[in-house]
Amino acid sequence: MMKIFVCVKQVPDTRDIRLDPVTHTLSREGVQSIMNPYDQHALEEAVRLKEALGGEVTVISMGPPQAEEMLRLAVSLGADKAVLVSDRAFAGADTCATSYALAKTVAHLGGCDLVLCGKQAIDGDTAQVGPGLAARLDMPFATCIQKICDASGASLVVERMMDDGYDVVEIGLPALLTVVKDINEPRVPSLKGKMRAKSVTISRLNAADIGADPALCGLPGSPTQVAKVFPPPSRGHRVTLAGDIDQQIEQLVGRLAGYFS
Repeated sequence: MMKIFVCVKQVPDTRDIRLDPVTHTLSREGVQSIMNPYDQHALEEAVRLKEALGGEVTVISMGPPQAEEMLRLAVSLGADKAVLVSDRAFAGADTCATSYALAKTVAHLGGCDLVLCGKQAIDGDTAQVGPGLAARLDMPFATCIQKICDASGASLVVERMMDDGYDVVEIGLPALLTVVKDINEPRVPSLKGKMRAKSVTISRLNAADIGADPALCGLPGSPTQVAKVFPPPSRGHRVTLAGDIDQQIEQLVGRLAGYFS
């Protein structure tokens, strides 16, 4: 029986990202929030492990109250329990402060055999929270996992994606893994899962509940801060090709021929 925690994050849908022209920060108003795609793969892998070996899957998210909707989605996808860690004290947290709050939550919940995280969040793209959480929990960890080969014993055998192939790694439990999208294809919610998600109780914890030091949370606990977000400068003249695909190909070939002549 394996006790698995999955860390998930609610992020803005990057297909609809806009920048405020005055503040140069991300404009979240009117932008749909979704579960971080990498975290969906982490959740799917946790559910598959539970189905194969038995156990329990708990999803944990640090975020605003509206993240509860995402956690209900996670339950509909196979998670057994959901925990929302929400407090104004966490506002403005960087990856260091986030990993601290998540580590305090894991400890408050009694620990586990395995923590699964997505490789990175699509809004920050730092890939730092997973390793930072493992360090705070004093757990061995492996990143960019594309396959769990064996999880039947006191250790895991996994494939870690590399630039030129993959490494096969054995890691003792308890451990933390961050996963890439190649690891699986997430399922869609079942009718039974949707019905359960509607009635499940989402546990809510604040900073005091998990025994977090206010000086290590949110902006006070963040050694890094985002000064501004801005679009990259234009890279020069751009040409739009009109017409159907055959016409566009003809135009492109003509332009390339003129460029190399």
